[in-house]
Amino acid sequence: MELNQLRARTSKQAEPEGEVDRVYRQLRSWLLECEFKPGDFLSEVELARLCSTSRTPVREACNRLSQEKWITRIRHKGYMVPPISIRQIVEIYEYRKLLECFTAERAAQTASADELARLKKIIEAERRAKVTVAEVVAANDAFHMGLAEIARNQRVIDEVKSTLEYVHRLDVLSTQRDTVWIPHGEILNALEARKPVLAGKAMASHVDNSRDRMLRLFGT
Repeated sequence: MELNQLRARTSKQAEPEGEVDRVYRQLRSWLLECEFKPGDFLSEVELARLCSTSRTPVREACNRLSQEKWITRIRHKGYMVPPISIRQIVEIYEYRKLLECFTAERAAQTASADELARLKKIIEAERRAKVTVAEVVAANDAFHMGLAEIARNQRVIDEVKSTLEYVHRLDVLSTQRDTVWIPHGEILNALEARKPVLAGKAMASHVDNSRDRMLRLFGT
């Protein structure tokens, strides 16, 4: 391929990159916040209209989302948001338990007084009398990501962040059916007592209770 042809091709490929990223972030946000619900069919034409763009960046963004398992491609038709399955819930929470028992145990060993105070403040926000569902979901995300950051292992932080995005989506869906919440008090008590084994057990119980709630809500 001649140099000028290569430059022209590279330029054409690079031009839509920013738009693809914008569309990808927008669609991913809608999926996380359940604007698109499990079972919904998504057409490229409609997504392009919603994102005020053309079908090409939508197609590229959807390819990325399909690879990440957020949507499923239906050949020659469009995309579908996969339904929630029992297997998916079990696998997510199994992996979550592995990651977060580690972060809880590590945090009990390494957390500073200021870090524990921030976690306590998050829990207090969950307990406010007039707290909204959105605020509770946000506080839950902040508590678990706060623990991951205290663990000070970047690989673990990245994996917890990715896993919690799937959990966030389940949490948003679940609050449309049931407003009961799983508290974090026992985890914080173990952290403040500097007892790693107890912190790991408290986290395991917390994750198991969250899993059982999801199975109860989506398993039928």
